[in-house]
Amino acid sequence: MSRQGGSTGPGSGTSTGPTSGPELVKEFPPAKTGKPVKVFPFVERIGLEELLSVRGRAVVRLPLEPNVNHVGGMYAGALCTLAEAPGGSLFLSAFDIKRFYPIVGELCVRYVAPATTSVLVEGLMSEEEIERVTAELESTGKSKWEIEQELVDETGKVVATSTATYFGLSR
Repeated sequence: MSRQGGSTGPGSGTSTGPTSGPELVKEFPPAKTGKPVKVFPFVERIGLEELLSVRGRAVVRLPLEPNVNHVGGMYAGALCTLAEAPGGSLFLSAFDIKRFYPIVGELCVRYVAPATTSVLVEGLMSEEEIERVTAELESTGKSKWEIEQELVDETGKVVATSTATYFGLSR
């Protein structure tokens, strides 16, 4: 397992390290609209937007509305959904989904500060990690990997961090 993050340039699938919060916001400002995620009704209701999905890199945003909690910040469960979402996009962009599917094994979210704006998350898998997972899926029909991420608000401030364990399995 290695920390996944960053890229050699906007839209690149080649990871070199995590993209800083301010750099991520500059690349995907609040005014830039994404593609609404409509795969599952719950995800559609909370307004999840896919901003980028290329081999090895996924960027997803969650708007504050309709996800406001009783104290005016983003609901913790909505942040969990946001933290989990890039894993699916990464899998779809890199693996044969006719033969294999992803499933979340574990998700740990650490809340750092209240989120009072929309929130961005970038999930990445290095080409080496994609190759390792592909080889395991091909040879055994299963694989396991982790993705670590930072969830950032519109100013680039980290509001949460997450570690997710995913499994790829044969259909």
